[in-house]
Amino acid sequence: MTNKIELSWKGQMLFESVAPEGNVMIDAAEEVGGQGKGLRPKAMMLTSLAGCSGMDISSLLKKMRAEVEDFKIEVEASLTEEHPKYYDKVHVTYRFFGSDFKKDKIEKAVKLSVDRYCGVMEMFRQFATVTTEIIYEE
Repeated sequence: MTNKIELSWKGQMLFESVAPEGNVMIDAAEEVGGQGKGLRPKAMMLTSLAGCSGMDISSLLKKMRAEVEDFKIEVEASLTEEHPKYYDKVHVTYRFFGSDFKKDKIEKAVKLSVDRYCGVMEMFRQFATVTTEIIYEE
């Protein structure tokens, strides 16, 4: 299977990425000539990581009948000092909200996403040390 997008320049540092499923704007910060009208490319990478894992987990929790009221995924990443700057350390926090958690099933769902299903997570592991944690908020 092949994925394809098309990136169109919209002036200055603003671009529109068009995929079969939808469009997203990409821009730089104002201090480097952008207008701040879109996500930064590296933030898009972290968004892709969280989105990929989140989709896995929501699907798995439904199948396991271990639904939660809500969950959020926070991704924090450190950039290298030298150019080209890339993420060398990435920490993913899975934050679950609700009560009477089925912790064994939630932890299994997260582990399956992290170790087996999330292709974006696997891509990140090729260039960064990835760590994860789970937090329950009742």
